[in-house]
Amino acid sequence: MDIEFTDEQRILKDSVERMLRTSYDFDRRRAIIASEEGWSESHWQEFADMGLLAAPFSEEAGGLGGGPIAAMIIMEAFGRHLVVEPYFETVVLAGGLIEALGSELQRHDLLAGIISGRSIWALALLEARSGQDLSAVSTTAERQADGYVLRGAKAVVVAAPWADKLIVSARTSGTQNDREGVTLFIVDSHAPNVHLQGFKTLDGRRAAEIKLEGVRVPPGNLLGREGAAIEALESCRERAIAAQCAEAIGAMTELNKATLEYTKTRKQFGVPLSSFQVLQHRLVDMFIAQEEATAITYALNATLVQGGDNTAKLASAAKAKVGEAGRYVGEQAVQLHGGMGMSNELKVGHYLKRLVAINIQYGDPAFHTRRCAEDVFAPASSIQEATAIAADLSADAA
Repeated sequence: MDIEFTDEQRILKDSVERMLRTSYDFDRRRAIIASEEGWSESHWQEFADMGLLAAPFSEEAGGLGGGPIAAMIIMEAFGRHLVVEPYFETVVLAGGLIEALGSELQRHDLLAGIISGRSIWALALLEARSGQDLSAVSTTAERQADGYVLRGAKAVVVAAPWADKLIVSARTSGTQNDREGVTLFIVDSHAPNVHLQGFKTLDGRRAAEIKLEGVRVPPGNLLGREGAAIEALESCRERAIAAQCAEAIGAMTELNKATLEYTKTRKQFGVPLSSFQVLQHRLVDMFIAQEEATAITYALNATLVQGGDNTAKLASAAKAKVGEAGRYVGEQAVQLHGGMGMSNELKVGHYLKRLVAINIQYGDPAFHTRRCAEDVFAPASSIQEATAIAADLSADAA
């Protein structure tokens, strides 16, 4: 699918790329992830000053009205430069939920903090045994006269060590795995009885395990209707997949570029590696994988703009297709670079690590293939059939 960008979207794309080429090269990125903080507050403020934090939100919510296409453009550029700052967690995930579910006062106050760069957010959904089931919530929220009391634990909350605010899912009624009864709460990460144990992730970012031991939340910090969060979280997952697929194709683009350049300069038996036909075929396969991933990613983001009943199945097809393509391109790039491909000094290994991390979040290709077979595609009776349907969707998108 070839999306025809508007003039404003082309300006956004060019501006983001120019800024990142100037101020976010690989050496600077390595210095950022090696620092104690693990992210750059000055770069985050630069993103805010450029309007990147406002770009996806509607004008009514104080944003620039760019929607999913603006988020896709930004995430693809961030993927090319391995940006670690929590744009995805703060703007796409938390900001998207606030815009969709928040009251008028919440949208005005909370989105203003995000857009200005003053506020960092993280989404605390998954638990130790929840897998990818959004309704598998054992964290509880007990209603009291002055609000709610939260008890439970959340696992692998990316960007939590940087965040001043959390969106936490908790059960206000029902039993674990019930679709009804899951509620979202806004929690101050520095509130009493909120305990974070931070750690570095595979791709150099920061995450945390979170314990909630009797955390008091005022009623005004309820996000959306009590007990009715699952549908909004499913929509959030589709937006998350679309944004992460865009980041993945940005990473694949850079991997293909770096690998092609390396094979043109690295010599074996007195001739460049790129002169060997078998390696030419492999480079072509890598490029085709990137193009197929781009096609289905663009199709998914266009569908998010237009709306429709097939968004969920296209999101699963995209996650499966882009995940497999990213793994293939990353592994081939590392192999073609030889042993130095996984060295910390070369960016190729860093791209592969990021693609692996993207694959894990919100379901790996195997999970989404099964989801196609079991939940989304009613006619699909087997994983093989679901895989074929996902491939057909990708071909149609192209």
